Amino acid sequence: MTDKITGLILAGGQGSRMGHIDKGLQTFRGKPMVEHALERLRTQVDELLINANRNVESYLHYGYRVIADDIAGFAGPLAGLERGLANASYPFVVTVPCDSPFLPLDLVMRLSEGIQSQNADLAVAKTFDQPHPVFCLCKTSLAAHLRAFLSEGGRKIDKWYATLKVVEVNFDDEEAAFSNINTLEELQKFQI
Repeated sequence: MTDKITGLILAGGQGSRMGHIDKGLQTFRGKPMVEHALERLRTQVDELLINANRNVESYLHYGYRVIADDIAGFAGPLAGLERGLANASYPFVVTVPCDSPFLPLDLVMRLSEGIQSQNADLAVAKTFDQPHPVFCLCKTSLAAHLRAFLSEGGRKIDKWYATLKVVEVNFDDEEAAFSNINTLEELQKFQI
């Protein structure tokens, strides 16, 4: 296991595929989706932060620090990650999206093993040939590097990853754990 880890729930998106509503606050199996993510991540990390750009009061209700993007206009997950790296108390940050209520309970352990085994900058989850870039563990020392990428107009997560030493960690045995809920139809489908 790596050093202590800060967990970051990414809830700062605009929910465009869900009619521009706040996905993290949508009820799923009796509670907001963000609660599922918090419950599954909290036991794996030493600190939790929530990245949110609206409904901050609702997210503060969970008792964790809520941080907003520095870049206006819903700049994407990298803007949230940058704020997480800048605000983390520990040397590593793990990110998960608020719309993935089934995230693996061994996510942090396996990403930690991956980053250590390859002495990488960042570990990202992968199932079969599908990487899951918003499920990552990275060094907080990358904060200035990411800030520079964003200030130059970079927004694509895979383009930033291409500038780093990245290890992909295989989660083929937990493919369903990475199911995320992007639309109201998916929200209904997974309710069962």
